[in-house]
Amino acid sequence: MLNFIVRRLIQIPVVMLVLSILVVGLTQLLTPEQRAAPYIRSENAAARMEQIITERGLRDPFPVQYSRWFTKTIQGDLGFSKASGKDVVDTIKERLPATIELTLVTALPIMLLSIWLGTVSALHKDKFIDQVLRVLTVLGFSLPVFVLGILMLAIFYAYLGWLPGAGQLNTENLFAVSDMKRYTGMLSVDAMLNGRWGVAWDVLRHMLLPAATLTIVSVPTILKVMRNNMLEALTSDYVRTARAKGLPMRAVNNKHARRNALLPIITLGGFLIVGLLGGSLITETIFAYPGIGQWVVQSALQIDLAGVLGFTLLTALLVVVMSTVVDILYGVIDPRVRFD
Repeated sequence: MLNFIVRRLIQIPVVMLVLSILVVGLTQLLTPEQRAAPYIRSENAAARMEQIITERGLRDPFPVQYSRWFTKTIQGDLGFSKASGKDVVDTIKERLPATIELTLVTALPIMLLSIWLGTVSALHKDKFIDQVLRVLTVLGFSLPVFVLGILMLAIFYAYLGWLPGAGQLNTENLFAVSDMKRYTGMLSVDAMLNGRWGVAWDVLRHMLLPAATLTIVSVPTILKVMRNNMLEALTSDYVRTARAKGLPMRAVNNKHARRNALLPIITLGGFLIVGLLGGSLITETIFAYPGIGQWVVQSALQIDLAGVLGFTLLTALLVVVMSTVVDILYGVIDPRVRFD
């Protein structure tokens, strides 16, 4: 396994290099004028256009432009984001903790709920509970996230008034965090470490609606896969053998059937986390949640190429790293997997 891990770690920079060439290459589909537009901040746009194109070498051959971008990137300079008004690196550092916070609140409930409901559905195949779960799964597949988000806002914020509808903190708590010592960048965690329990509760309340929205739209996919794999495992030879030996049904279902049914869930769970960490673009935008997803939507709308490129590289890195982690977990959970 050690050799496999080393090989995969060596592959990460190679994959990132290829991806960066493809992504930066796609920006060449825009004209130099379109790429220069975000940097023009004066009214005298026509006079500034050619100057910016020349200064930034936007008409240089692609290898020259890529080499210039790559040199800056490995030095930690991803450019200036027009959407945030800050450097891309600073924007990521500022907004990523909020997205990580939302991911921590969302990912575990999604996985636990999906595995549990998928197992229940498979063990009660074609019975009432299975039929109900299958109907709910179809509804979950059919409901767009932006429709669900608006419904959640209309019910729990506008009508019932139970939960806040936007942001990460109530206005009165904005000043409370200004003198708070920051440890992780995640407001709820830092508030707890500082003993500001009211602030921590306020942050968690603001995360409930986006977290619930992400959970509702994410559970059906994993539930469906878990149910199908559990049904396949329950009819396998090793499960029938375990039953014939007189093992308790709970042990057969949990230890033998469900453990093998979990293998595809590892992959789905890994990329679910990547999607959440990469920023749930629509959800964060609907709830005005100050995470990385909201920022990249603003960057795309403003043709902020530096912001979009920085976000794309971050997401690509997360995918490559998570793929390696998932492959390793396969071998840990399933002894039949060998890393030759």
